[in-house]
Amino acid sequence: MEFRSRAANDAEENLRIEATDLLVSAASTSEPDIFEKQFQEIELRFDRSDEIFWCYMNQKSRPSYTYELGDEIQQVQDWIHSNYAMDASKRSDPLRYFVCGSHTPGIYNLGGDLKHFSDCIRRRDLGALKKYARTCVHMQHENNTGFGAPIITIALVQGDALGGGFEHALAFDILVAEKSARLGLPEILFNLFPGMGAYSFLRQRLGRKDTERFILEGKLFTATELYEMGVVDILAEDGMGEAAIIEYTKENRKRFHAERAVYRARKIANPVSLEELLEITDMWAETALYLEEADVRKMERLAAAQERRIQRSLRAV
Repeated sequence: MEFRSRAANDAEENLRIEATDLLVSAASTSEPDIFEKQFQEIELRFDRSDEIFWCYMNQKSRPSYTYELGDEIQQVQDWIHSNYAMDASKRSDPLRYFVCGSHTPGIYNLGGDLKHFSDCIRRRDLGALKKYARTCVHMQHENNTGFGAPIITIALVQGDALGGGFEHALAFDILVAEKSARLGLPEILFNLFPGMGAYSFLRQRLGRKDTERFILEGKLFTATELYEMGVVDILAEDGMGEAAIIEYTKENRKRFHAERAVYRARKIANPVSLEELLEITDMWAETALYLEEADVRKMERLAAAQERRIQRSLRAV
C-alpha cells in the first residue's frame, strides 16, 4: 500500500512531485512480523486476546510529525494493510481495533514540524511544503479508512493534542481522551489555518458553522468540553484511557460488525475524499507563503518552546 508513491501521480498545474522527492520513502515490502522490528519513534503491542493493536508515539525530540515518525507510522499502516486487508491467512490471528496513542509524557502530539515550515517559508519553497503536507494527508486518509482492513480505528489522547496532533486524532473512527487532555487548533495565532484534515474531519462532528468558528477562534479546549460538544466520543479518567478502551471493546464485542458498518455509513453519508484533503492541504501550503516575518518568528518561538517542554518532561520522568 504505497500511498506515498500515489502522491507522486497526482496531477498539478504548477508542481510535479517525483516519487524520490517524497517526505519519506515508501516501504518496499511488508515485514513478516512488525513486532520484531526496532523502532525509535513508536512502540507497538498486540493484545491478541482483546484483538487490539496498540501503536504509541514515543518521541525523544520535539513531539511533532517529523520525517522519522512519519516513516515508522507508514510501516505500521503498510503492515496492517498487507496482513489484514490483503492476506486472508491472518484470519486465525484476528485484529478488530487499531489504537494510536502516545507515551510522550503529557503530550499526544503537537502537530506539524514548525521548524521545517519556517525554513520552507523563508526559502519560498512551495514544493517542499506541499510534499510534506500531501504525505501527511495521505496518512490521515489511511487512518480514516482503516488501511483498507476490516477494523475500527481509535485515537487515545493522553495529554495535549494541538494543531496537526488534534487533526490526527480527528481522523479515527472513535476519539478517546482523558480528562486532563487539552485539544485545539491554534494555527490562527500565526495567521495560518490547520490544513491537514481539521476542516473535513471536524465538520463530520460539528457541522460547517461550528467548525469554522472552532478554527478561526484558535482556542484550546479541555477533553471534557469537547466531550460535551460531541467531538470526543469517550471521556476517561486520567490514567484510565487504555482501560476505558478495553472495557468499551468488550462491552461491544457482539455488535462489532454492526458498529463498524455504522462508521462506514458515516463516511458514505458525509465523505472525506483523498482528493478533498489534497486540495485543502495544497491551499494550506500556498497560504503559508503569505505569512509575514513576525508570523514566522512566532512559529519558530513555538517550535523552541516545544523543544524545551519535551526536554523538561523527559528529565522529570
